[in-house]
Amino acid sequence: MPRFSVIVPVYKVQAYLHECLESVLTQSYPDLELIAVDDCSPDACGTIIDEFAARDPRVHPVHLTQNQGLGPARNAGMAEASGDYLIFLDSDDSLTPDSLRAIADRLKETGEPDVLVHDHARTYWTGETVRDQPAGRLTEEGPAPFRLADRPSLLRLLMVAWNKAYRREFVEQEGFAFPEGYYEDTPWTYPVLMTARSIATLDRVCVHYRQRRGGGILGSVSPRHFDIFEQYDRVFAYVDAHPELARWRPLLFRRMVDHLLVVFARRDRLPRRSRAAFLRRARTYYRRYHSPGVPVPARTRVHYTLVRLGLHRVYHALQLTAALVRRTAKVTGRLLKRLRAGALRLHYRLQRCLPVRANRAVFAAHGVRGHGCHPGALEEAFRAHAPHIRTSWIAGAEQDTVPDGTRRLRPGTAAYWTALARSKYLVHNTGFGHRLVKRPGQVLLRTQQGTPLKHMGLDLRERPAAGGDMDADELLDDVDKWDYVLSGNRHSTLVWERVYPGRYTTLEYGGPRNDVFQQATSADVTRVREQLGISEGAVVILYAPTHRDYRRTQHVTLDLHRVARRLGPRYVVLARAHHRHGGPLVAGAGRVIDVTGHPSVESLCLASDALITDYSSIMFDYANLDRPIVIHADDWEAYGAARGTYFDLRSSPPGAVSRGEDELIDIFATGHWRGSRSAQLRAAFRERFCPYDDGRAAERVVRHVVLGESGKPSVVPLDKRHPAPSPAASLTHLPLATVPHPAGPVTVTERR
Repeated sequence: MPRFSVIVPVYKVQAYLHECLESVLTQSYPDLELIAVDDCSPDACGTIIDEFAARDPRVHPVHLTQNQGLGPARNAGMAEASGDYLIFLDSDDSLTPDSLRAIADRLKETGEPDVLVHDHARTYWTGETVRDQPAGRLTEEGPAPFRLADRPSLLRLLMVAWNKAYRREFVEQEGFAFPEGYYEDTPWTYPVLMTARSIATLDRVCVHYRQRRGGGILGSVSPRHFDIFEQYDRVFAYVDAHPELARWRPLLFRRMVDHLLVVFARRDRLPRRSRAAFLRRARTYYRRYHSPGVPVPARTRVHYTLVRLGLHRVYHALQLTAALVRRTAKVTGRLLKRLRAGALRLHYRLQRCLPVRANRAVFAAHGVRGHGCHPGALEEAFRAHAPHIRTSWIAGAEQDTVPDGTRRLRPGTAAYWTALARSKYLVHNTGFGHRLVKRPGQVLLRTQQGTPLKHMGLDLRERPAAGGDMDADELLDDVDKWDYVLSGNRHSTLVWERVYPGRYTTLEYGGPRNDVFQQATSADVTRVREQLGISEGAVVILYAPTHRDYRRTQHVTLDLHRVARRLGPRYVVLARAHHRHGGPLVAGAGRVIDVTGHPSVESLCLASDALITDYSSIMFDYANLDRPIVIHADDWEAYGAARGTYFDLRSSPPGAVSRGEDELIDIFATGHWRGSRSAQLRAAFRERFCPYDDGRAAERVVRHVVLGESGKPSVVPLDKRHPAPSPAASLTHLPLATVPHPAGPVTVTERR
């Protein structure tokens, strides 16, 4: 008896069927049977199913003699099922990697519930993947399993059969089956959830719900959408046959009306001539099943009233009025935006006629939330060592953190353009944009974003996948505005001066954002770990991958939940996405915590005991902590071909290198991640890339650029520095030593 029976009804999906079936058979949890039901499909689907069955004994083909529809095809699959749990999967959708293992683990944790509800993501033909918006209802709230009465909000999730796992004995005992029709999921899902004696949830995307360019069955204009009325008859008939479920009638009534409104309002559902008839029938059903008791928002009451009265013409008139209001607002908004932009351009031009303020400095950083990166560390150093300079920080959202005593500037405002026009010091890690006019007397310091491994600047001219629409002339115009470029090591200096050729001065002083690693104390580390909710004695691994230029969509190649399970209960994984990722890196749960939204990556580094990364520049910063680094280079060839790299990371890594998930797990399981060989590699890496990171890089910059101190700035030698204390009990705790730092502004390289 297999653990899972995965039932796939198949009809006219030959282009997508291979991907669907492969997503099931390649699961890391192999204890399954795949029941593929050929619903008399006229294309090659039946042949494809037989080919899969010939190569894998877990595939059970079922061929129907005539087309019966999605519901009866699922019933035919259930009749052949022998697994503990039933999972339905539409033949153009797919299971995500390791989803069955996650479902199996959750079922075991929650005591074999009748139903397990999991999440899904819509995958569009453009390549975009969007997780279901109401996914928050799947987060664990209280004990599990539970009954629907404990969390009735589950009825607001997408009412489909394929976002759940069902205990087969429960389905058979209750006699559940799918009806015919377009909306066959409706009279299945509601009765199942209301009847289930135990329900659990899994806050994880387990299904990719394909959104085809041509649309699916429900997205086609047809009078068959009237089928929805018959399906709700079945739902309320089930409630009438089970008096103990009468409490659900008010909520079911509201869900029915909401569903009818969706069908009526969508232009891709009903034929134009049948819309009035649909609303008249909706009025009948409104009155037939009306059950007050669930409050309706004021905005929705208007729609309910129109359904109750069957006012088709009024409804249509309101739709036209709303569309007209939206169009008018859009045009008005565009006009106001243009007027505002023109006024700001004039304001900026006038401000440039006024004197530059010698006691003003503006800072900004791309790729961080609020105050951070090298400009953030320099802003703090300005306030500490040049207090006569008034500093401002450019921050977009109000939730972005800005230190007390630092003025916040919103991008694009009049104050923003005033600051750019009249501040003497302008500090950015990527640039203020082509609209910045560099004035005589202004000093522009470009900090860059870290030590370069991947190709940058002019080197991207031959890398269209990475360079995109980069304009070399515009880039060089920006370079000509730079006065100083910050460098952390000789490697960076040589790269910057070649790929950004200009007349600036290179300050090879170290990385200001890394100063905190030499200045932090044990109390600082403990505080950060407590804020993250990390228990004492846990071994924390920070996973921070970089962006992939050769991929249209970004996705995690590692199953972090599986990694955490394999390493054991002592390990905690902090997952942080690249700022271009566009959202969380992974669904955080248990010992995997998504920290993409955390404002300070430096704090996350301090809180961790080891780093897993691929080709991100974070490795050069993290090396200052002298803690283990593991490189996960599973796509080095593809990454190098698309982006280009300045050296082969695999030949001179800062630690152990893995090329696959199992190899990564083995590196930690065997202790190789913190072995002597890894320590030797890390030491050589630090000597090459961290020669000036002694905790005073920001101070050196301020003393040279602002205070005008000349000469060779002093640096604490590498062998005399002490990293911040490691937080895990299993790792060596090093007390933070106080090292004297002689005053004075490392090598200054002039461009010739």
